[in-house]
Amino acid sequence: MELSFKEFLQSGKDQLQRAGFAGVEAEHLLAHTLGISRMELHNPVTVAQALEGIGDTKIVEETFWSLLDRRCTHEPLQYLTGRAYFRHLELQVGPGVLVPRPESELLVESVLTHIETLSGEVSVVDLGSGSGALALAIATEAPQTHVIAVEKSPEAVTWLKANVSFIDEKVRIIEADVATALDGVKCDVVIANPPYVPDGQALPKDVARHEPAVALFGGEDGMSSPIIFIETATRLLKSGGFLAIEHHESQGEKIQRILSENFTDILLHNDLNNRPRFTTAKRR
Repeated sequence: MELSFKEFLQSGKDQLQRAGFAGVEAEHLLAHTLGISRMELHNPVTVAQALEGIGDTKIVEETFWSLLDRRCTHEPLQYLTGRAYFRHLELQVGPGVLVPRPESELLVESVLTHIETLSGEVSVVDLGSGSGALALAIATEAPQTHVIAVEKSPEAVTWLKANVSFIDEKVRIIEADVATALDGVKCDVVIANPPYVPDGQALPKDVARHEPAVALFGGEDGMSSPIIFIETATRLLKSGGFLAIEHHESQGEKIQRILSENFTDILLHNDLNNRPRFTTAKRR
């Protein structure tokens, strides 16, 4: 490297900041290039060992600059590093699967709070599991649960299988359409994160250009998929069973109206930005 290591990293931060991104993302990309953690990036001994292990600093430079260029075209940081963090989990993600959102952590918290009120083994179905973030968070934080993850997208299932294999092999994967999955099965809890974005809504470039549209958009008003997911939850849940469904901030009243036919104790919950984000209810 012609520049010192600190100058090299700073030049990466400068490039990202000029493009409108947080400079700290350069640390994630350089740590990924070196095969170390972001915290280890600030340990000179660890960095020197990583560089020695790679051998050719030109490889580090070329890889790092390539990742920076891709980030500047709005490729998600998580796709570039292959990692996404959700609650206590480190998940593998990439093209074909949604990046887990912090807002969904609150939904998981609500489900875990409900599970604490139950005794014995608790059966949980995660509809539209994607990377498995919600299913695996519940499975690992509530060991009394038996979790089934339902996902139909072949691309997403690849990531789901990788995460289940690495984090908790007890989670059962069902490759099926939500509308027809698990015929005849009954469970205690259903969690659902359907495609709910209205078709015409503009999204950040990272999302619009790279994340799978099939997992984002739910029809003209965004309600086509949520309706199907609610119908399936109604079929799957035992009497008294618990549903937690994520939805668009504009859909709270519509969700409540649909749920009122078969559910009680319907509660609308806000996300980290104090916007309506998910609803919980109990099956009659």
